[in-house]
Amino acid sequence: MKGVVFTEFMELVEARMGLDMLDRIIIEANLPNDGAYTSVGTYDHAELVRLVVALSNASGLAIPALIHLFGQHLFQRFSVGYPALFADASNTYDFLSRIDDVIHVEVRKLYPDAELPKLPCERPAPGELVLMYSSPRGFADLAAGLIDGCIAHFKETISVTRTDLPMEGNLHRTRFHLVSAPAAGA
Repeated sequence: MKGVVFTEFMELVEARMGLDMLDRIIIEANLPNDGAYTSVGTYDHAELVRLVVALSNASGLAIPALIHLFGQHLFQRFSVGYPALFADASNTYDFLSRIDDVIHVEVRKLYPDAELPKLPCERPAPGELVLMYSSPRGFADLAAGLIDGCIAHFKETISVTRTDLPMEGNLHRTRFHLVSAPAAGA
């Protein structure tokens, strides 16, 4: 997992819960590098899991809720840090539909060794999008947070139904069905 994910997680913890909390979870997580991450490095995703578990233990917040919150934060940070990735998207569906074929291609240019989830989309009807998440890491809660962050970024009213599917080999799979609210007066 790319270091930018780790550095953003630490920034979120420090901003929302303080430096003391960040120090506490780094110590509790007993990380091999004592929490020293660089944004361009590559690290074992299990270390992020250890940090999240430590934060859950210290804060009393549920792990899925923490990961979801982090996904929302991460989307906002990506929108600020990588505005070119948003240039051709005018709404949530446009943006999400571009992840696998456009955005992940650009991510791989920056980080050739990045191990990215698969996020194919289909548009079954106007005002609907189905996004399929699959990854050996099983961070569907992060994907859900990123999706909600995307919806907030574009200031849209969209409901999301999440269905966790059986694993396929080593892949965790989740289906996200997004439906736009009907237009006023429709």
